[in-house]
Amino acid sequence: MIIILSSFISLFYTIVLILICVAFYTLIERKIMASIQRRKGPNVVGFWGLLQPFADGVKLILKELHFPKNSNKFLFFFSPLFLFVIGFGQWVFLSFIFNNYLANVYFTILFTYMIASLNVYGILFAGWSSNSKYAFLGGIRSAAQMISYEILMGFIFLQIGLLVGSFNLFDIIYKQKLIGIGFFFYNFPIFIIFFIVILAETNRAPFDLPEAEAELVAGYNIEYSGILFAFFFLAEYANMLFVSNTLTLFFFCGGYLTFFDIIRFCFFF
Repeated sequence: MIIILSSFISLFYTIVLILICVAFYTLIERKIMASIQRRKGPNVVGFWGLLQPFADGVKLILKELHFPKNSNKFLFFFSPLFLFVIGFGQWVFLSFIFNNYLANVYFTILFTYMIASLNVYGILFAGWSSNSKYAFLGGIRSAAQMISYEILMGFIFLQIGLLVGSFNLFDIIYKQKLIGIGFFFYNFPIFIIFFIVILAETNRAPFDLPEAEAELVAGYNIEYSGILFAFFFLAEYANMLFVSNTLTLFFFCGGYLTFFDIIRFCFFF
């Protein structure tokens, strides 16, 4: 009973920390884009705009939910929730603190790969259930792109597993600690390919075709509003943080098994 309770507490803290990271990650991205375009960005709510993500969250929670007239109501409501659960479910297999994890299975990276591949279903369901040609085209585009790059991601995971001799995340981290250097130096071409793959998997520029603001008016989520709209972005940014964390653990000395906290911080940053 105590073990189950501690697991639920750890899961709760993990979700809260990820939500906070996602909130400030969106703020940092908006600030960087604003500086590139020579404008201030969010700077009204709180000092330097630090409370802007929380204001946006409250606004989206209070906004009215809109369901298109001829949409499939169940799938329309279920799709963002499905993506939200998948986006946060991946974090069960990762940890920032050594020997403090929610689930440690032997085929860790294969399990994460399997869960990440389910994202495409939520996007397809959202695009089809909206009964909108723009949303449907965005869903089809996203499915084609994600499936294409997931094949390459699978080969990269296999290559990492063959190099280590195990598909367990902690074995991958220990292997880098034993050789005293990260796989970044051994597998630099694979690192570049993996970085490109995770850009495509998370729909970031220049692989933002599923949204395609110029011709699809935001793509598969165009018909969504309120908290359901927020679920899409929470899942997307949680997935971005997850694949970035995976990249660190795969190629940069295993992240938290380095000797000094400042080095660990720099790796993850």
